[in-house]
Amino acid sequence: MSVNESVKSNIFLGSASRVFSSEIFWVLSFTMMTFLAAQVEVPVQPVPFTLQTMLVILAGAFLGRKNGAYSQIIYLFLGSIGLPVFAGFSSTASLYGPTGGYLLAFPLGAYVSGLILEKRRSIVITWLAMALASLAIILTGASYLSLLFHRSFGDAFFVGAIIFSVWDIIKISAAASIYFAISKKYSKLPL
Repeated sequence: MSVNESVKSNIFLGSASRVFSSEIFWVLSFTMMTFLAAQVEVPVQPVPFTLQTMLVILAGAFLGRKNGAYSQIIYLFLGSIGLPVFAGFSSTASLYGPTGGYLLAFPLGAYVSGLILEKRRSIVITWLAMALASLAIILTGASYLSLLFHRSFGDAFFVGAIIFSVWDIIKISAAASIYFAISKKYSKLPL
């Protein structure tokens, strides 16, 4: 191997290493922020109000569909192995209770917001992308509630979604504002 080839190879490996570690850093950062947002909780039954979904849709927006979904898959994995990362510092049991469907939909929510925002960016598109991502989480969670409590989907949707609609609109609007303000400087986080 010539000196030029050796230098090019080392520069490439150094760049690949920086890119890889930067991606891991941001994916794990959104995993951690989702955990922290889960602890900001208003205890309402059967599903508490938290800021988790705001971080889920921001993960997809900032990291893109794949890395956003990965951040949430890691979050679910940590909870599934018993680490107290879910709301109220709970773990595995949350996946089998009323919040399970919402939690399991987090990767989907991040994927949806990331997918839409990879193609277009305006404040309206941003808000709609985040609303659709939230809707995916809500519909999955309500379906799970319906199965868990042997109720109609309409009853489960009312109990697990309608009562949170004002809060969801506030979270979506806050997330869209945060994303739109930051994305003026960075189209994606510096991965």
